Amino acid sequence: MMKLKKLVRDSIRNLAETPSIIVWKNFSSAGVPKEMADCVVIGAGVVGIAVARELSLNFGRNVLVIESASSFGTGTSSRNSQVIHGGIYYPAKSLKAYFCVRGRRLLYEYCKKHAIPHKQIGKLIVASRHEEVPKLNYLMNLGNENGVEGLRMMEGSEAMALEPELQCVRALWSPTSGIIDSHSLMLSQTGEAESQGTTFCYNNTVVGAHLEGQQIHLHISETESLRNWDCKSQRYPDVVLLPKLVVNAAGLSSAALARCFSGLNRGVIPQSYYSRGCYFSLSNTTVPPFRHLIYPIPEDGTLGVHVTLDLDGQVKFGPDIEWLNDIDDISSIQNKFDYTVHADRAKEFYPKIRKYYPSLKDGSLQPGYAGIRPRVSGPGNGFVDFIIQNKTVRIVEN
Repeated sequence: MMKLKKLVRDSIRNLAETPSIIVWKNFSSAGVPKEMADCVVIGAGVVGIAVARELSLNFGRNVLVIESASSFGTGTSSRNSQVIHGGIYYPAKSLKAYFCVRGRRLLYEYCKKHAIPHKQIGKLIVASRHEEVPKLNYLMNLGNENGVEGLRMMEGSEAMALEPELQCVRALWSPTSGIIDSHSLMLSQTGEAESQGTTFCYNNTVVGAHLEGQQIHLHISETESLRNWDCKSQRYPDVVLLPKLVVNAAGLSSAALARCFSGLNRGVIPQSYYSRGCYFSLSNTTVPPFRHLIYPIPEDGTLGVHVTLDLDGQVKFGPDIEWLNDIDDISSIQNKFDYTVHADRAKEFYPKIRKYYPSLKDGSLQPGYAGIRPRVSGPGNGFVDFIIQNKTVRIVEN
């Protein structure tokens, strides 16, 4: 914790001194170090890093990023398909549709400017049965409404000429879809943020906060000290930060952490839902069977078990979906998520994949990795757009 205190002092050297008298409402402040801060970003995933970069680079703010893990991007930011989506699936005029299309364009520009490994390899969304063709037509119309460039419907014969291992009756071609090395992206933006004075403090966890008037007090503990905590006995933070601005970019634990902020109106905090998805890699092959992304028709609120490739051409399939119902807030904040991929789960993958890749051989799927998505909508609840709240959000005192 001495490292954290030094980093805080170094990053806020131009700020005012901590007030000499503070009244603590939630715990005794005896022996708890307190430090002033300008901007604190909670979480060093792809969102937290991008926010820190923006605040420091374009707003000239002194930024401190608090990350519970030992490095950046170890959670959802690195446990995904690493696909750059075109912007097809979201309802027209939704915020998610707008930001997906605009974000994809900006991301390609950034990758080219900063030499981030990526490939615009294109994607085929395939109808493996005639009954699925109307859904494919719907997706094309939706993509056009969202401003996705270059969409084109293909007959099955044309799609299968493009991808000989593919089996389908019709396909929607999206040339703007691609893949990216997410680690290189985060490394680049971390470097930019650090060059502007941003400090990244790893192995420290924000465990809560309270308000005194309009001043937020962030409670921070060393991550290691929480490992053996029984979550029942009272414990005090190792340090308390008094920032001017806080950005909660804690990913999987963001909503759970917000609920631990005493004085924040819980009515503005969305419910947490978690879905785990497993990936399996393709083995026993020297030549990758596909050169493009292959996606089935989406169903059950997911994009389905699809084909994605890494930048070396290696093929993986996933993710499936498993809703997690036993994650409490404390476990979420402590990152007690199970990322195990059990080999026997492959038996559920084979029939899904063979709908569009019938020559997939038994025993060719090997466990890869798993990721967990934080959601604000649970199973069967349908689409929920981004929520942007402004001055209508009211801070209440407990």
